[in-house]
Amino acid sequence: AVFILAMGLCRSGAKRAGANADRAAQAAEAPASKPASTGNAELDKTLKDGALALEEMRRLDRNIEDEKISADIVRLQQTSEKIFDYVKEHPDKLSDIRKFMNYYLPTTLKLLNAYDRMSAQGVSGENIDTSLTRIRSMMDTIAAAFDKQLDSLFGEEALDISTDISVLETMMAREGLTGAQMSADANSRDESNITLKL
Repeated sequence: AVFILAMGLCRSGAKRAGANADRAAQAAEAPASKPASTGNAELDKTLKDGALALEEMRRLDRNIEDEKISADIVRLQQTSEKIFDYVKEHPDKLSDIRKFMNYYLPTTLKLLNAYDRMSAQGVSGENIDTSLTRIRSMMDTIAAAFDKQLDSLFGEEALDISTDISVLETMMAREGLTGAQMSADANSRDESNITLKL
């Protein structure tokens, strides 16, 4: 009786394990949810390519054990997400990131994939060590370039803000509402009350 009970439990556990494995396999085979279309084919393609690049960065971050490279990848990923979010909100900026999408981002991913492959070899050699060192030293430059790409997207907005501030300062000064003008007015009033006694 104990033997029969044990066999029944084993079969039940095996069925559950098999069902869980089947669900995991189906989830892996299921296509990723397609992002909603923006109505702009070029923007849709850019956002799709961007999502693939971000997923590849996440994979590389998981694979590469070097903490410095991993931190650099996270920084690149965060900056890239901000770039794609900005362009999604401002489709007129698509042309501003064309070189970023066609050269800088794919070349960076190519270098990081090479680093992943070489560092996984577990051997030291002149070619491997030199390549790893060069990629590691290049990462700060790449991260700075990604930051500048994001910053450049705000160029027109920064110019508008600068213009608005200049106009506002001029109008406030004309109306005597700025600190410098107000203290100058106060000083001139004080000077008019000065009398000399002999």
